[in-house]
Amino acid sequence: MAEFSSRHVTPGNRAELGRKLAGRSIRSVMRRGKYILMGLDQRGIEAGTLVVHLGMTGQLLLDPAPSDHQYGVFHLDSGVLVYRDPRQFGSIAWHKDLNEALAKLGPEPLSISADEFAARLKKHKTRMKALLLNQSFVAGIGNIYADEILYSAKVHPLAIAARLSKTRVALIHQAMREVLTLAIEHGGSSISDYVDAQGERGWFQTLHNAYGREGEPCVRCGGVIHKILVAQRGTHFCPQCQKR
Repeated sequence: MAEFSSRHVTPGNRAELGRKLAGRSIRSVMRRGKYILMGLDQRGIEAGTLVVHLGMTGQLLLDPAPSDHQYGVFHLDSGVLVYRDPRQFGSIAWHKDLNEALAKLGPEPLSISADEFAARLKKHKTRMKALLLNQSFVAGIGNIYADEILYSAKVHPLAIAARLSKTRVALIHQAMREVLTLAIEHGGSSISDYVDAQGERGWFQTLHNAYGREGEPCVRCGGVIHKILVAQRGTHFCPQCQKR
């Protein structure tokens, strides 16, 4: 059984969504970009996939203590899976055609080759920070990791993507793989709301070199970390060693 109570997180017919999920088993859990994909057994009922996006403050928690802002409750054979989201920017939706639902997403940042990355990048005359946040360019990179990737590659967030040299593009691709891999190993960045399904915080925030360090010295060159607005997102960088 599943219950939903937010017109923002589940804007459609919430009762109908609950009926579609009742009695079905979760057969797989995958990720595509920033989406969590739950594959369910079909049992001759309407085929489809449950797609969850956590937005900025969403959490999926197993057997948490009762609290405010619980807008999705999945009663399992053993325990309860709860969707919690104070700002209600996330979403829970049923999709018959998963390919259609995710068609606009770009390739995964840990799967795209250096050559494909360079070819895609050269088509864009936008700012590099904005491009990394563009989910149709590569899927899954958020604000924190865009800052850390560009810092690692020594590339200014306002650099024009198509104007970057092959060497600098290769450095961004390498930094993207290294930063994301390290972040996964440390359980992600718990700045405010992020926790895993057991409610445990990540620790990658202790390794941030740029994000959240406005006014602090650059660990690489000793310059001062600045903060500007790029693509409507707070952006942290070192103007001394990150060049356009």
